Amino acid sequence: MNKPIEISASILSADYGNLAHDIKRCEDAGVARFHIDCMDGHFVPNLTIGPVIVEAVRKHTKLPLEAHLMIEHPGEYIESYAKAGIDIIQIQAECYGQRKVSCRQWDQWPKEIDNVDVAALRSDLKKIRGAGKKAFVVFNPGTPLSEEILDDCDGVLIMSVNPGFAGQKFMPEVLPKLMRLKEIFKGDIAVDGGINAQTAPMAVRAGAHVLITASYLFGAPNLSDVTKSLKSLT
Repeated sequence: MNKPIEISASILSADYGNLAHDIKRCEDAGVARFHIDCMDGHFVPNLTIGPVIVEAVRKHTKLPLEAHLMIEHPGEYIESYAKAGIDIIQIQAECYGQRKVSCRQWDQWPKEIDNVDVAALRSDLKKIRGAGKKAFVVFNPGTPLSEEILDDCDGVLIMSVNPGFAGQKFMPEVLPKLMRLKEIFKGDIAVDGGINAQTAPMAVRAGAHVLITASYLFGAPNLSDVTKSLKSLT
């Protein structure tokens, strides 16, 4: 039986001058959770949100908050994000293994690996769960799934764009990863990047049931129409 579709509103595209208002709009529209992109300017070529903003968001909603840590050495920041009020911590597989030659320098993106350091990744997943939070592993488009760590996490996030900026075009070449996860994984299967009316049905058919949306949601005239349409997908 397929899991119901959940919409995660990525506040990367929210109005930060009226963040509380946008959070309320999303709640009224029926989103299930809020997605917070935390970028360090090293793992991705952009700087965004730290724990202080997470604390501010936490004051305005009781819905689950998920922090996508697009940062180097994520294990060092698990405690601070957990204390800030995050419910789900998502860490990048590419922080656990030797990078491909094309992205070993700090200013080379996207970050990709061929093989995960399973022991190191498991250690940080255990740390997240030990803090009482749900643990997700994130895979960039150019990184293959590491199936041996699936039993150690509560969810998997498949990036359908190279991370760093909102408004990018969906990459259909990631769909086989979602299909494989649907076959073998019982936890949450999420997708992030370029999700809209055209791409969301493909992602859902492939296996995703958590749809993370930024510019498509916040750029819509009516947020409720967007969430209802996405939640109706099968």
